[in-house]
Amino acid sequence: MTDPPQSLKPTRGPAGNAQAPSNGLFRMVRTVVALILREIATTYGRSPGGYIWALADPILGVALLTLVFQYALGNTSPPIGSSFPLFYASGYIPFVMYNDINNKMAQSLRYSRPLLAYPAVTFIDALIARLILNSMLHVVVFIVIVSGIAIIQGIPMVLDVSVVLHALALTALLGAGIGTLNCFLVMRFPVWERAWSILNRPLFLMSGIFFTYELMPKIVKDVLWWNPILHLVGLMRHGIYGVYRADYVSEGYILTVSLITILSGLLLLWRRYRALLELH
Repeated sequence: MTDPPQSLKPTRGPAGNAQAPSNGLFRMVRTVVALILREIATTYGRSPGGYIWALADPILGVALLTLVFQYALGNTSPPIGSSFPLFYASGYIPFVMYNDINNKMAQSLRYSRPLLAYPAVTFIDALIARLILNSMLHVVVFIVIVSGIAIIQGIPMVLDVSVVLHALALTALLGAGIGTLNCFLVMRFPVWERAWSILNRPLFLMSGIFFTYELMPKIVKDVLWWNPILHLVGLMRHGIYGVYRADYVSEGYILTVSLITILSGLLLLWRRYRALLELH
């Protein structure tokens, strides 16, 4: 087992006795920062262009959707605005952000398992570190891609920054909720990881990435409304396109799903995570 980062080791006084941190919050912050730095070094620092690939995925996804729907299918204009790349980016980026945070947090115990043997590190530290790092990464991705589209296509952008930030925050919260619950489920039931991957695939088609909710028939809308990612996409487009009202969006519903899943996941992990680590 490799030695833990220096900031995770207990401090010692002149007599050589371990001294507990005087402030529990300071200890948690120091531990979370150390875990973030560790993940930056191991996930993005060991492969050439590690950070570039974090941008390449959504850029290629938006480019592919643009090629398919604008050129291959011959669509003359997107459902909102005049820019196909901006329309697809406004839906694709929230979906990718939710999906990535969910997947990364679901693997938190496995990823930080060696460090969780130390009393200074808890499963909550591991979850918070992954949430902060991946949320920051996707905020940067959003800024780079949307700004790049606006500059390249000469689009006058008038974003409602507060709504856009609100949409990004709710996306991170939903990803954290589903990811925390899945963190327990994939450790307790190994088959759940593959089952969730299969169940999660239709969401790409059901989240409003290449259509708007208002264009769907009523019977379809009654089903799609229960997909919280659809609400996130609508809220994001409301912030990017001032003329798009997105009246169907319910922030209360997003918060309810997020809080129920995150509290359920935390309770299950708090009761069982030591036993789960011993099983793997």
